[in-house]
Amino acid sequence: MRFRTGRILVAAICAAILPACSKPAATVAPPIEVPVVQVIQRDTPITAERVGQIYGAEDIELRARVAGFLESIHFKEGSTVRKGDLLYTIDPREEQEKVAEVQGELASAKTRLVKAQSDVRRYRPLAEMHAVSQADLDSAVAEEGAATGQVDAAEAALRSARISLGYTRISSPIDGLIGMTQAKVGDYVGQFPNPVVLNTVSNVSTVQARFAITERDYLDLVHKFGTQGEGATRHDDIELLLADGSVYPHKGSLDFADRQVDPSTGTLRIQASFPNPDRVLRPGQYARVRIVIDVRKGALLVPQRAVQELQGQQMVSIVGADDAVESRTLQMGPRIGGLWMVDQGLKPGDRVILEGAQKVRPGTKVVPKEVPAPDDPVAAPVAPTPAT
Repeated sequence: MRFRTGRILVAAICAAILPACSKPAATVAPPIEVPVVQVIQRDTPITAERVGQIYGAEDIELRARVAGFLESIHFKEGSTVRKGDLLYTIDPREEQEKVAEVQGELASAKTRLVKAQSDVRRYRPLAEMHAVSQADLDSAVAEEGAATGQVDAAEAALRSARISLGYTRISSPIDGLIGMTQAKVGDYVGQFPNPVVLNTVSNVSTVQARFAITERDYLDLVHKFGTQGEGATRHDDIELLLADGSVYPHKGSLDFADRQVDPSTGTLRIQASFPNPDRVLRPGQYARVRIVIDVRKGALLVPQRAVQELQGQQMVSIVGADDAVESRTLQMGPRIGGLWMVDQGLKPGDRVILEGAQKVRPGTKVVPKEVPAPDDPVAAPVAPTPAT
């Protein structure tokens, strides 16, 4: 009886173990799918962006050249004025009185001159007949010369007084855009030595952007594009980025380089001119100037999001010919929009894992899925060196 019970127990144990032993072996997970892009190769311009300020082609400050009370204003603020248009009138009465006073002095001087000339004409024949002494004739001639000089001085004073009277009418010196007046009717203006600036007229048909570049960038410009005239570089492909992030539609050209490099900052002042037919640009605006300083032939580019940083090194994961993952350490160049230039570490045709590289290890087999390379043709290159 005991033997039979043991056989039943062994049979039950085997019945429980055999199904477990008969389970199939675990299957290996299939290779994961990863998006890859081919390394981009193209000629790529290298640019530098610098912060600049906008000026008019001509910015003329209007000041009162005679002192007096502002009598009237003849323009609308913010409007376009023409050369010669009357802008301000200063009370002219004081200057008119000066003109009248000088006119009286001139009349007196002319009267003295007429008397002196008459004396000379009368004394000269008398001196020849020895009716008067030679000394009397010499005295009359001297008096005539003095009277002539007084007339000349009075005439000069009259011209000066009339010029000062003309300064009571302030006209526009150029065609341009006039700003907000700094003086109102009734204000006393023209106090010397520092008369108040009444207004400014700017020629904005063409504007100038002034900015500073590093000495190294300047030398790159000279080597790439040469110089012209007095040392300004030949360059006519300069872009302007406005405060809203948009790119100004008209490109500018360099027309001025300062005489010397600023020793305190190591930068050189540069000026570029931009056409402004729609008068979008105004003096005083700040804008970023983008200037091409080099062109890399056949440069290799990868998306920035494909690059990983590990212990200060830039790395990417690529898929080899056998669909195995490889890790590459790169030497990077400048960033170009959403791309990054690679100086060393990749070659044309390499397939770079765009996303999910942290999920695979070197040597792992993957299923590469090629996707279009993210490219931003509008975004321009940014120089790797920061602006000073």
